Amino acid sequence: MEAENHTVLSHFLLLGLSEDPDLLPILFVLFLCMYLVAVLGNLLIILAVSSDSHLHTPMYFFLSNLSLADICFISTTVPKMLVNIQAHSKDISYLECLAQTYFFIIYGGVDNFLLTIMAFDRFVAICHPLHYTVIMNPRLCVRLVLMSWFIMFWVSLIHVLLLNQLTFSTGTEIPHFFCELAQLLKVASCDTIINYIFIYVVAALLGVVPVTGILFSYSRIVSSLMKMSSSVSKYKAFSTCGSHLCVVSLFYGTAFGVYLNSAGTQSSSRTMIASVMYTVVTPMLNPFIYSLRNNDVKGALRRLLSASSP
Repeated sequence: MEAENHTVLSHFLLLGLSEDPDLLPILFVLFLCMYLVAVLGNLLIILAVSSDSHLHTPMYFFLSNLSLADICFISTTVPKMLVNIQAHSKDISYLECLAQTYFFIIYGGVDNFLLTIMAFDRFVAICHPLHYTVIMNPRLCVRLVLMSWFIMFWVSLIHVLLLNQLTFSTGTEIPHFFCELAQLLKVASCDTIINYIFIYVVAALLGVVPVTGILFSYSRIVSSLMKMSSSVSKYKAFSTCGSHLCVVSLFYGTAFGVYLNSAGTQSSSRTMIASVMYTVVTPMLNPFIYSLRNNDVKGALRRLLSASSP
């Protein structure tokens, strides 16, 4: 096939989850429902936290930002897939593909940072309760969130600028339902070594470091809990950490599954299934995990819904 650079190439072809015409309407309804549930659930979390003064604490400030990032994260990929299914089209413009990659990296990275910050917040609350309000002051909380967005803005921008230097063949097919960076590098028609080097550097700094921070935080939390004599205090501490641990396990478990599949020789169908878990199922389940396992959030949601009902 004729190779074209980024100034000539106008579009890619997203192969999607399936080419079976009988299956496409089912996929459309399924993903539309999951998308609406994810957006509505995370929006309710944001409204509950903002409307209830009891939840104006660092933990719930970070939770509301996580919900916002999740809404943006799922909105980066699913709407375009739904539009293509409805229009019986596979096209995505070159610029639209770059934009999708750019925002996908930003929101996924912000999720990663926020989960790490929330682990640190729980570490300070349980291991240093007397200094919690001093350490986790509003100014620090806002700075941590802004720093997360700022770092990911530049990391994602560099990824896209490097991607923009690559060449692709006319009518390039992407065996995925969105423009994932790893899939784009696989179908490029030129050397991608610089792109992969940057991916590995970013993965080492923004992947290994946050995971290490989470593991360190929870190792100290467990150590502190073992020293507590009161079973009530232990239960309360476990209950505040349980929701976060569930979300962390879901996020990193599915994320690692995606990139292990992408790096290996597994079929594209397995990679896409892992990606669905990472990009769609995780943002959809997060509100349920926090609302079902957290009495404060459940109470705030009840008050919010009762206030809005006639």
